[in-house]
Amino acid sequence: GSSFESSGCSISQQRRLYPGLAVMANKLSAMPFLTDKNNPVGYCVQGAIEFGMDSRRLVQRCTKPDAKEFKKIAVACAIGFAIMGFIGYVVKLVFIPINNIIVGGS
Repeated sequence: GSSFESSGCSISQQRRLYPGLAVMANKLSAMPFLTDKNNPVGYCVQGAIEFGMDSRRLVQRCTKPDAKEFKKIAVACAIGFAIMGFIGYVVKLVFIPINNIIVGGS
């Protein structure tokens, strides 16, 4: 079984979603070691093909966020940046005196 069969789609759905799949499958079938997952080269090639198919499926399903969702994400990121900046400031503030003690102010 190839990775094309294990993607969870029927053959007609795969042909509709991935029009170049048949051409690619024909090219790969000319070199059977590329489709054999037990072969290291075939394992890498099949992994790359599955990654490409999954990536394409993800991009097709993605939607642009509306204004409310975008604002929520932006606020969450800003809060995260502020928290990380505060933690960095506190760590720097604590370690300056410790560093002076270790190095020894002469």
